[in-house]
Amino acid sequence: MNSPELRQILTRTSTRATRFWRTMLLLAIFSGWGASVNAAELMIYLENPQPSGTVAFQLYDSANTFGDLREPKSVNKFPLDGRDVYHIENIPAGEYALLVHIDENNNDQIDKNFIGIPKEPLGFANDYQPKGPPRYVSAAFVLQPGESRSFSVKLYRPLGKLGRLGVGLGIIARSSPYRDYDGGVYQVIPALTYVGSRLQIYGPYIQLGLIGSGHLRLAATGKYRIGAYEEDGSNYLKGMGDRKSTFMLGLAIQAELPGGIGLSVGYDHDVQDKIGGGEAQLNLSKSFQFGVVSLTPGFALNWLSSDLSNHDYGVSLGQVTPVRPAYVLSDTISVEGGLSVSVEVTQDWLAIVSANVEWLGDEVTDSPIVSENRVLKGFASINYIF
Repeated sequence: MNSPELRQILTRTSTRATRFWRTMLLLAIFSGWGASVNAAELMIYLENPQPSGTVAFQLYDSANTFGDLREPKSVNKFPLDGRDVYHIENIPAGEYALLVHIDENNNDQIDKNFIGIPKEPLGFANDYQPKGPPRYVSAAFVLQPGESRSFSVKLYRPLGKLGRLGVGLGIIARSSPYRDYDGGVYQVIPALTYVGSRLQIYGPYIQLGLIGSGHLRLAATGKYRIGAYEEDGSNYLKGMGDRKSTFMLGLAIQAELPGGIGLSVGYDHDVQDKIGGGEAQLNLSKSFQFGVVSLTPGFALNWLSSDLSNHDYGVSLGQVTPVRPAYVLSDTISVEGGLSVSVEVTQDWLAIVSANVEWLGDEVTDSPIVSENRVLKGFASINYIF
């Protein structure tokens, strides 16, 4: 057991084990050292720190999740303890947008109002203070390997105390699918906008939150409905009178689905009784960001009551001519697709262009005054946001 041969074996084994563990230790040290050298760090100075709660530093690497303030890449939280400088270490190199959020009630989430706008103080990198959905490019920066960068962030409440008011100019446009119709229907309107905790006004659209939250809610809705045609636009419409514009009022159930998809199911009725009847719509939409531009494609299924269908596309007995036979419609259904483009020209100026195509059903296209199977609808505005 104590022979020279056994001692040589034990010595060789011990030496090999020592070399193995020494190698593993060096690899671990150099691996950790390399990671710390390549990792970046942020020093964030809060210009107006809050007296209590928790401050959360959220880094995003996706423009689409940043626009909805969901699914951040990383979150670092600190108690508000009187200091105004915070240090975040070991950040992988790359491009990020920074959001600073004050969690006033320590519930580990960004509290939002009825339509999903944050109620608690926020701050962004690059002195960015958006007056609408935040744009990734405006709060983004690139961290190089091993870089140490500092930001000064001023906290603010997105809606202030009384909400956000905007003024501007807008135009509503609608093509006319009628036989030999010259052009379409257009109307210039003042583009007043207001975003509050429950009331929102967007040009010809208005909604008032009744019950619910940012994820599922019931809202009272209203919209201005422009007249479908003017009788002077086509010889086939002579004697039928200009179609009336009216204001529609109703209710809608609105929901935020996973992945930032918006769902709305609602019904609006002609409250001025200029036409009578109402219309319902199921709408799906989702927003995508490209720099300062936000694109929101949407899909809708529309139902139009017989009163509105005949007002837009029917021919009554009193309007019959040799080339225009009587035509009466029942309730009709159409499919609609569109795209809304929002451009943050500056932090104070916002431009919106919305264009939709409505594909009409066979009952409508069989009307003697209709020659097209689709209607183009649009709205555009430029607004200054206070």
